[in-house]
This record gives sequence, C-alpha cells and structure tokens, in this order.
Amino acid sequence: MAHFALLDNNNRVVQVLVGRDDDDGKEAELTARTGQHYRQTSYNTRGGVHANGGTPLRKNYAGVGFLYDPIRDAFIPPKPFASWVLDEDTCLWNAPVDMPEDEGTGDPPKRYRWDETTTNWVEVE
Repeated sequence: MAHFALLDNNNRVVQVLVGRDDDDGKEAELTARTGQHYRQTSYNTRGGVHANGGTPLRKNYAGVGFLYDPIRDAFIPPKPFASWVLDEDTCLWNAPVDMPEDEGTGDPPKRYRWDETTTNWVEVE
C-alpha cells in the first residue's frame, strides 16, 4: 500500500493517509488534485534503511508532528529533548551521551531513561 503524509504550510505532517497500491509514486497527482501538499512515505523505512531490503524513502516513515525537510528530502521526528542532536545520515535524534551498554542485561534487566537536567542516562529502579 502507498502511504502519504499531508503537510501544512510549514512542512509539518498533520496526517498520514493510506492509499492504494495504484497510488504509489503519484504524490504530484494527489497534490494537484486536492490542492494540498502531500509527500509519499514508506512504512518500512527508518533511519534511511528499508526493513525488507528495498529502497528507503525519505529517511523515516512520517508521523504526525514530523517535519518534512525538502533540502534533505527527509521526514524528521520531533526533537525529544533540547540537548539531543540530529544525525544527518539517519535524520533521527541522538542523545549527546550513549546509553549504557548494560541496558537490558541482568535479572531483572536494567532499564534507563534520559534525564535532561543532568543530560545523562539514569537507571530506572
């Protein structure tokens, strides 16, 4: 199925629509027909990689609140924290400090959350 992101005048995604397989590659026609701005998005694309080995489309599957960047031709998710930095290759946000390597290990498994005040990962008790 083809998926399309409806953009507002600031290139923010306001809705993601599912189209027919026949609509694949027809964003220009959809935009012309409706007078609204659409960009096709791929459900299987994240971080510039297609999950099934296909051709990735626009770095990330669009979601409501994402920004479409026409220069990068990419969908960028909302910035989760002020300190996080955009990875230009994936168009995903990264913490300025790597998550501890023991995440998910142990019994019970260790879990962490981001603490913006300390700009570091904090273990969840």
